[in-house]
Amino acid sequence: MRQRRLLTLGAGLCTAAALGLVAPHSALASPDRCSYTSSTYRPALTHGDTGAAVKQAQCLSNMWGGQPPKLALDGAFDSAMLKKLQWIQGCHGLPQNGVIEGRTWQVLYHPALDCYDPYPA
Repeated sequence: MRQRRLLTLGAGLCTAAALGLVAPHSALASPDRCSYTSSTYRPALTHGDTGAAVKQAQCLSNMWGGQPPKLALDGAFDSAMLKKLQWIQGCHGLPQNGVIEGRTWQVLYHPALDCYDPYPA
């Protein structure tokens, strides 16, 4: 009985992921793999900013699996990054203001395992 429940749960998560409703954090991904800046360097970043801290945020946001596209690690806070960042903020119950600071940096380094918010079209 327990095995059937686990199989049903697994199938449901796979279906949700295929529909873009779940973005599981990759078990193999680690914030340690993003080394463009120190993990303690967390400046406020907004749309239009450039530099190594933006590249660090791009790398961290790319650890999310599922439907959201991978961002280019070019160090430019463009509209694609803004869209993905606002989605990540919403997944964590943060204001979807597109500003990377305090709590947003925290969730980039420690993302939720799953997000049931569909990625915006």
